[in-house]
Amino acid sequence: MRDEGGGRARVGITDYAQDALGDVVYVDVPEVGTRVTASQPFSEVESTKSVSDVFSPVTGTLVERNALLDERPELVNDQPYGDGWLAVIEMTDPSELDALMDAAAYRAFVEQAEKH
Repeated sequence: MRDEGGGRARVGITDYAQDALGDVVYVDVPEVGTRVTASQPFSEVESTKSVSDVFSPVTGTLVERNALLDERPELVNDQPYGDGWLAVIEMTDPSELDALMDAAAYRAFVEQAEKH
């Protein structure tokens, strides 16, 4: 997730998550105008291994969806921090961002998980 400013957040999955999923073959992103709730599933990513829910990091309204994924779901694998994003959410409460892990905390979390 990246804070876009103006109360908007761009949401995708991390490089670690896309690697764990394997080859992504389908991404289901809801339509613009859909309300989403923090910590609740809002999207699904289907890979050759499984179907996985994507949880919203914040509460708000989906204001943009990545239409490129309709034809090229593999962008989630190829460019998770670029063209492989899922949606832009207009946040109800931007202070929810304060409760999320930053990149360094996430890296430490992943490294700890890999040890177990």
